[in-house]
Amino acid sequence: MTSMSAEANAHDSGTFELGGDLPVHRLGYGTMQLTGEGVWGDPPDPEEAVRVLRRAVALGVTFIDTADSYGPFTAELLVRKALHPYPPDLVIATKAGFVRPGPGEWVAVGRPAYLRQQVELSLRHLGVERIDLLQLHRVDPEVPIADQVGELAAMQQEGKIRHIGLSEVTTAQIEEASRTATVVSVQNRYNLADRASEDVLAHAERNGMGFIPWFPLATGGLAREGGPLDRIAEAHGAQPSQLALAWLLRRSPVMLPIPGTSKVAHLEHNIAAAGIRLTDRQYEELTAAV
Repeated sequence: MTSMSAEANAHDSGTFELGGDLPVHRLGYGTMQLTGEGVWGDPPDPEEAVRVLRRAVALGVTFIDTADSYGPFTAELLVRKALHPYPPDLVIATKAGFVRPGPGEWVAVGRPAYLRQQVELSLRHLGVERIDLLQLHRVDPEVPIADQVGELAAMQQEGKIRHIGLSEVTTAQIEEASRTATVVSVQNRYNLADRASEDVLAHAERNGMGFIPWFPLATGGLAREGGPLDRIAEAHGAQPSQLALAWLLRRSPVMLPIPGTSKVAHLEHNIAAAGIRLTDRQYEELTAAV
């Protein structure tokens, strides 16, 4: 089985307008894997990390997702090193409100003063005066959502944030947050094998929000030899992970997958998925497989 052409372009994924005024190609790039252990420490190969980011933009990626906790700040600094001054059509999203005190440990921190501090640091590390999309990385259960989102809305009014998004939330939390600020995107775990956030995706579609699925390449047991994913991938001369991305892009016009990798070859493999066109029958077969 051979992979598709590395020269396939993210343009092929179509476009979506975040917040109604930021057009992006729907197949983006996520920076989490650029840092050691995925989110913690220095990149194992800083020069390759820079090459990955530059190659992503060269292949038409106009939406890059990062977070203050990746490193911490390592991924944001790599984005600046590789791409600043930024192309005018490049949209950079970052996140705040989730910290990793140690391996395997994550804590939501939504105190307004902390969120403000982290946004100020992200502005400095990315080298921008305004963040295109600032996502609340996790809702802190100890702090009212109105206070967390309200601080981001205050910074939006100050010109430091253009648009506000949420990550790993329920529809009820989106509705609650939307009473304080306009929410233009939501980032939840969602992939071919895990569709627990189907109701959140439907809410995003109804309200014109971008839906950013994290862990988009997961296929679960669907990639087993002879299974539907394996057979359809073979028919396209592609890999199962590429079909998983093609399925996401077909699933909804608001879907903005951000597959991440620390290797140029793997990046090219992922971007090639934008050129895969599933037939109606193939799409329905994959949809019904879970």
